[in-house]
Amino acid sequence: MSPMREPHACAIALTADALRDTFRKGFYVRTQVPLNLDPDEPEPDVAVVPGSPRDYADTPTHALLVVEIADSSLAYDATVKAELYATAGIADYWVLDLEGRRLLVFRDPTPLPPGGVAYRTHLVYGPADSVAPLAAANSPVRVGDLLP
Repeated sequence: MSPMREPHACAIALTADALRDTFRKGFYVRTQVPLNLDPDEPEPDVAVVPGSPRDYADTPTHALLVVEIADSSLAYDATVKAELYATAGIADYWVLDLEGRRLLVFRDPTPLPPGGVAYRTHLVYGPADSVAPLAAANSPVRVGDLLP
């Protein structure tokens, strides 16, 4: 695994800060720590879970929002990781595409025959656009605020 580049690290920090402002009290914005999505345990760049850090003696098994930062991993994040998160029932999955300077939003996990799961809704937002997380519908986030 190659070392994280600075734009990726900066985007994680900016995204986490923006989501802390959006979700505030009663939510825990986690960065680069596992989610237990049996049988997988991904480490999303940013995940929002209900509660506070003290509520999690064990690894959370669900998140309200997961964000992956893509500098060289866009195809993987938009396909393999999207399927993983959809299968786990994550209702709101975002991929921040650093090279394309856009935010891909995946919603509505839907079963597919024969036994797969995919997101039915795929939206794309540019730096001047704002999008509200499903779990904070009255608190839009400006995409440009997430980008380094």
